[in-house]
Amino acid sequence: MINFSKFALVASLLVVVGCGEIGGDGDNAKPNEVVVEVVEYLPAPGQFVNEGYTATTMAEACAYAQNRLDSRYFVSLGGFGGYIVVKFSEPISNSGDFDFGIYGNCFATSSEPGIVWVAQDVNGNGLADDEWVELCGSESDKATTKHNHSITYSRTDDATKIAWRDNEGNEGIIERNSVHPQDYFPAWVEGDEYTLSGTLLPDNGVWSEINQEWQLLPFEWGYADNYSAIDSYGRGGNLFRISNARTAEGEAANLSQIDFVKVQSATNAVYSAIGESSTEVCGFIFNF
Repeated sequence: MINFSKFALVASLLVVVGCGEIGGDGDNAKPNEVVVEVVEYLPAPGQFVNEGYTATTMAEACAYAQNRLDSRYFVSLGGFGGYIVVKFSEPISNSGDFDFGIYGNCFATSSEPGIVWVAQDVNGNGLADDEWVELCGSESDKATTKHNHSITYSRTDDATKIAWRDNEGNEGIIERNSVHPQDYFPAWVEGDEYTLSGTLLPDNGVWSEINQEWQLLPFEWGYADNYSAIDSYGRGGNLFRISNARTAEGEAANLSQIDFVKVQSATNAVYSAIGESSTEVCGFIFNF
């Protein structure tokens, strides 16, 4: 069991633009490193899916994501519903305060928020097959947030476009761009369509006439890859409290500890020049 007193690096962090190496304030001490295991990786279609790697099974996809984190690069979750699941080497205790954090590649005008889910290995089998509970955030109880939202992604006759339709009858497309011309449909998904479900946050993109660009503004608190002033930890990091875990009925989950974390893309939007809004994960931290 981990006793919390200081921050430690759980998964290595991205060293390209947006996710730098982590150092203490005013010192160069290297944080202790603790191994995490990627146990599931299923992005929604997106411009970084299938780029520079070949994965035809979930195991190969997890190996790709594991290598990305171990090599200090981001893992992209694609559009709405895309997710990654990691297992900690030891349980993380519920302290009632900030218990762990997640690094993304957000900055002041670029937040691609992800919902964070947690699970405790109640049955003790070491698998992520217990109940997932959502960590609430600033938007959880607002009318603009949609819980239990589903989107089905489908191949089309045009190889440059992937269609989507949601459980409310809305539909649209995700188009390839010239910078990332590969197939955006995960190669390890069998068949021509798949469905992802989760919590949908409202579109956070605003067009800036002054800068002539899309700006993805942050939510107040509670999301990964979100430039928050409340739960930030520098360089795109966000902190989370296990005590904020809620059941599907909206009640406090009262978990004593967690063993698994799932990060899931929470918006459904495509912007010119930027492409789809997609949560990126660069690493995990916790106190011990």
